Amino acid sequence: MELQKFYYDNKIVKMFAYATILWGVVGMLAGVLIATQMVWPAANFNLSYLSFGRWRPVHTNAVIFAFVGNGIFTGYYYSLQRLLKTGMASNWMTRVHFWGWQSIIVLAAVSLLAGFTTGKEYAELEWPIDILIALIWVIFGWNMMWTILKRRVKHIYVAIWFYIATFVTVAVLHIVNSMEIPWALFKSYPVFAGVQDALVQWWYGHNAVAFFLTTPYLGLMYYFMPKAANRPVYSYKLSILHFWALIFLYIWAGPHHLLYQALPNWAQSLGTVFSIMLIAPSWGGMINGLLTLRGAWDRVREEPVLKFFVVAVTAYGMSTFEGPMLSLKNINAISHFTNWTVAHVHIGALGWNGFLTFGMIYWLFPRMFKTKLWSNKLANVHFWLGTLAMLFYSIPLYWAGWTEASMWKQFTPAGDLVYPNYLEIVTQIMPMYYMRLFGGSLYFIGMFLLVYNIYKTVKAGEFVPLEAAEAPALEKEGARKSGESYHRFIERRPIQFMILSIVAILIGGIIEIVPTYLIKSNIPTIATVKPYTPLELQGRDIYIKEGCYTCHSQMVRPFRSETERYGEYSKAGEYVYDHPFQWGSKRIGPDLWREGVKSGPLYKSDAWHYTHFMDPQKVNAQSIMPKYPWLAESEIDVEATPAKIRVMQYLGVPYPAGYDLKANDDLKAQAEAIAAGLKTNGIDVAASKQIIALIAYIQRLGTDVGDSKTALK
Repeated sequence: MELQKFYYDNKIVKMFAYATILWGVVGMLAGVLIATQMVWPAANFNLSYLSFGRWRPVHTNAVIFAFVGNGIFTGYYYSLQRLLKTGMASNWMTRVHFWGWQSIIVLAAVSLLAGFTTGKEYAELEWPIDILIALIWVIFGWNMMWTILKRRVKHIYVAIWFYIATFVTVAVLHIVNSMEIPWALFKSYPVFAGVQDALVQWWYGHNAVAFFLTTPYLGLMYYFMPKAANRPVYSYKLSILHFWALIFLYIWAGPHHLLYQALPNWAQSLGTVFSIMLIAPSWGGMINGLLTLRGAWDRVREEPVLKFFVVAVTAYGMSTFEGPMLSLKNINAISHFTNWTVAHVHIGALGWNGFLTFGMIYWLFPRMFKTKLWSNKLANVHFWLGTLAMLFYSIPLYWAGWTEASMWKQFTPAGDLVYPNYLEIVTQIMPMYYMRLFGGSLYFIGMFLLVYNIYKTVKAGEFVPLEAAEAPALEKEGARKSGESYHRFIERRPIQFMILSIVAILIGGIIEIVPTYLIKSNIPTIATVKPYTPLELQGRDIYIKEGCYTCHSQMVRPFRSETERYGEYSKAGEYVYDHPFQWGSKRIGPDLWREGVKSGPLYKSDAWHYTHFMDPQKVNAQSIMPKYPWLAESEIDVEATPAKIRVMQYLGVPYPAGYDLKANDDLKAQAEAIAAGLKTNGIDVAASKQIIALIAYIQRLGTDVGDSKTALK
């Protein structure tokens, strides 16, 4: 059979690899910055664009979509061409993909630091960037499927199965969760509210972890581990079970982020059941990866690439065992809202994603530049430094999580909270925050060892932009052959394979999400719950803009420890006008959902809140909350009020007809009343300042249901 000559495009691989390294440094630097602010709040230097609430989503987006995202595309472009024996179908699409993705990252960083955020974790970017993401993702997927169709091999290899599932699932997740109505050029409100928004967000959020941080990296594992070990994948049959079980089960697990919260019990139970079932396929993948190294374990001691891969796959196994355990209600009652979850997430991010990326980069560059890695010794130092960094980072946070949960729940023999003052608990875990900063700094330093090693490797070699290869043309084949398994047959049909993948991931999403909208009794209304006033709505948007949700929850769970500390537990009907929901996922500070109805010694006046925003350490010297002086200097955007009201009306919030035209009158009257009250306490601030709106919003929380101890009983 005549061989056809073609070329592998290494230029696009190199571009994404350099971007991976660059954004890895940036993302981890952002992590070190916010870890520093946890122990030294003044590290924001009283600047809005350096505040914790704005940098935290920059850190998560930079690590997930910039560092890991570019790592995915690096390995994808290298492996896809070689697995299919063809160059990419369209070189201009690869370039549009690269520059489009880098543009998204830059726009994300600039917009988040400027305060443009939807307030939804891992989906903070506003609607213009969401549209750009969808367009670039379609270009990436179109080029991938086109390349698969022009392949020179019969069957698509297991790594490509995971690439296809990643493409279709991320597209579905992104489009559904990004449904929003703009009220300004760069601002919008999500179409979902309260419980519905929470369910859709964590259906997206958990599966962003599943189908952006997991499935594409499993594809990379299935390609680069056998290559580095020079061994075949341990079990083809296990890879089939791993793939289909994983993509079918993963999509159901999102509700385990909302256990004991205002979500229907049936949805919580489904999330728990499918989370537990996920252990089997996840560990099947881990076992398949580790056993691929059979016969090569002696090389692991010497070769840093294999060391990185072994720890990466082990971290994947640890995370995917711990995740289902955290979805058990009795364990979730301890772990949720604590640093335990932070430690769990970073085992996956630092170990699984980070180490697999490092191993891949160390393996790729010598091959693209036709040379040896400049220093195996330096790569080994990086490996051990990174491993120690993970231990110094995660172990203190596991300890902090247990400490938080136990202190939150302790009662005296008389039935009172042992630690009613939340700051007592924060003070107790401060040493763990210092250790986290140390561990994160070690990991960040390791990045510079990689940068230097790769720089010296590149200088010593000669880049091959187009790598020549030969292979026979693919022979067309028809129906399923006698004795051929159904899966081998579908591997020859990539379009049908993609359709089956879409069906597998849609089933769980449809069953969980649709009833929440069709069955009204799932979200009962409460007559006393009213829409936010225009000033409170403006304050809520400022709360979201400043990232307050990254430190505070607005969800009181039905535990005695929480109802004693915060007030009556939360009901689904209380959140029907919340676009977006603000339940939170981590309590660095106390829950705020009943803040406006606290009485007695817990009561906080408008003057207290003003002082607390301006100088938290003046209120309590041990506070780790940063100062927000710009709130007393920045004006409320009253020109946007009518547009906000109109969008809320379109979304079903029952403001009176024509209210958009007089909303600012009510806003001004309420703001002037708050400013006048502050003046009687010696605080002179204009009624037009943002801090007035934020105080109005905070003081509104919980007031719809009256006294927090007796409401809704």
